[in-house]
Amino acid sequence: MIVSRDWAGKRYAVLGLARSGAATVSALLAGGASVVAWDSDPAKRDAILPGTGRGTSEAGGGGVPQGAPFAEALLHPQPAAGGPPPRAGEDLVIADLDTLDLSGFDALVVSPGVPLNTHPLAAAARAAGVPVIGDIELFAQARKDLPPHKVVGITGTNGKSTTTALVHHILTTAGVPTLMGGNIGLPILGQEPLPQGGVYVLELSSYQIDLTQSLDCDVAVLLNITPDHLDRYDGFEGYAASKARLFSMQSAGRNAVVDVVSAADHDALRGSKGVVASFIEDAFDFKPIEDSEQREWPALQGPHNRHNARAAVEVCDILGLDLHTIRMGLRTYASLPHRMQHVATRNGVAFVNDSKATNPESTAPALAAFPRVHWIVGGKRKGDDLDACAAHLDHVVAAYTIGEAAPLFFDLLKEKIPVVEQSGTLEAAVAHAAAAARPGDTVLLSPACASFDQFRDYEARGDAFHAAVEALA
Repeated sequence: MIVSRDWAGKRYAVLGLARSGAATVSALLAGGASVVAWDSDPAKRDAILPGTGRGTSEAGGGGVPQGAPFAEALLHPQPAAGGPPPRAGEDLVIADLDTLDLSGFDALVVSPGVPLNTHPLAAAARAAGVPVIGDIELFAQARKDLPPHKVVGITGTNGKSTTTALVHHILTTAGVPTLMGGNIGLPILGQEPLPQGGVYVLELSSYQIDLTQSLDCDVAVLLNITPDHLDRYDGFEGYAASKARLFSMQSAGRNAVVDVVSAADHDALRGSKGVVASFIEDAFDFKPIEDSEQREWPALQGPHNRHNARAAVEVCDILGLDLHTIRMGLRTYASLPHRMQHVATRNGVAFVNDSKATNPESTAPALAAFPRVHWIVGGKRKGDDLDACAAHLDHVVAAYTIGEAAPLFFDLLKEKIPVVEQSGTLEAAVAHAAAAARPGDTVLLSPACASFDQFRDYEARGDAFHAAVEALA
């Protein structure tokens, strides 16, 4: 795992014990830190303790007294009867952080899902003068203890995951040691450090950037900015400023790749040092890749994937890869799950899972990618319109609305598309679309909505689509 010598002897509070939180706890302990951790899910709390001997929980053996400063916490109180004995030298306590005086901590480490603008623990940490950070900031702190390497940080409203995976794939094709992490793949702290010359490729959401203060990317990438997550920011300006901080953290002379059309002229970027930009729009103009070549990239169809490829080509060129290797990577790249993923062809009809498209801006290029689309759309909407998709509705021969947004989207589309059905559920929409589609058509799940009205997350929604396709007679 990735650790920093600077963590030794320091004290951290960790909120959230899902994959990245659990990896953070393990890395901090391995680095010699003391940790108090908490998760509202008892199963996650239990998973980090039983049978490991790694500290004790809040129940049974004493834990941390309510309101006690960390300095007075018993890091190894006696466990409850039958519980695992503490292991000497591993300083871990499970305790409700709401009950602690945070002033004794060096940092509060939270998951990106914690809303910094409203969460009371984040406010308590700020009041106590305690930094609120995430695992990407811990990675940034550990960089000086790693073999010489480079870091690529990729952000944007849409296209982050595909571009991150594509850069990682091209580097792998070239034989460059590389890992990807951040908002994709395994937690970065839980992975083994790369050897000298390796490249860490990080997908970074605005939430993760908010929790990072010192990530000096060798190459920073901004793909686009469109309104999103506005419940967490002071309007669009605040959201754009969060993205711009990726460049503000760069040292002079680093490289930035910026979408000049949608972002580079934005006020939030204009004052950001480090934007010495290689412009995405110029990427193919200065490298001999013809428009017709995209047909040779089976997993990168559609205008949005051309845009993602432009960014990846520019990044890999900056990193010193030759054009032949980059071309090979573009041809051999396979789609990520739930992102324009071809799941089956039945009776000449293609079924494509684009469940990751959770806003209209990310759905629009998916509609543009196919000539005749049976569109499954809906879920927990983020706005009251589908205006971003309007330019490509001529590709849609039928729409099937689902979820919470089904009635509104039915009304929005019924005068604009030849056939619109209010299917309600994903399973019904797949069945209706499959019955109506003809050879050469595409049944596309690209919901333009979040999934939380009917599913755990977009991955569960995509899995349900796959299962519904598999269940077709």
